[in-house]
Amino acid sequence: MMKLMLLGLAIGAMAFGASSVYDFTLSSIDGAATPLSSFKGKVVLLVNVASKCGYTPQYAGLEKLYATYKDKGLVIVGVPANNFGGQEPGSNEEIKTFCNRNYNVTFPMMSKVSVKGAATTPLYQYLTDKTANPKTGGDIKWNFTKFLVDKKGNVINRFESAVTPEAAELVKAVEAALAQ
Repeated sequence: MMKLMLLGLAIGAMAFGASSVYDFTLSSIDGAATPLSSFKGKVVLLVNVASKCGYTPQYAGLEKLYATYKDKGLVIVGVPANNFGGQEPGSNEEIKTFCNRNYNVTFPMMSKVSVKGAATTPLYQYLTDKTANPKTGGDIKWNFTKFLVDKKGNVINRFESAVTPEAAELVKAVEAALAQ
């Protein structure tokens, strides 16, 4: 049964005909359609976030990384999800208020989605699809998993939750992608 579900997710991602993250649209935290193609020519760091997680303080590091590199072409996209331990229970408005009040988040935040299971949003079906992204595919294990996307919309790296935004390996990968 599990193999069939995984096969279904893989086929679902491929059925979209996606060739890059630019083929997807998310809703902003305020409900506006946000085509990821609007980030063409920029380096994008997609992060599934949560407000009540042990990794939640990474918001501060993400904001610092964004402030440091946004003028050089980095966009960080926060994607709230409640898939792990119920750690993102709030509404979009509550999440937005939390991020602004506690971390002064200025990078784009999207509406809450599912990043795992039967209701996985199409973008995350694509990101985790091992056929489409053999180097970075695989199930999301926890909150604050980070996908680095190059200026052409290709997923080029994945960093698990424990890799902080300040980690040398992540910063080096961002700088290398910006230099391309």
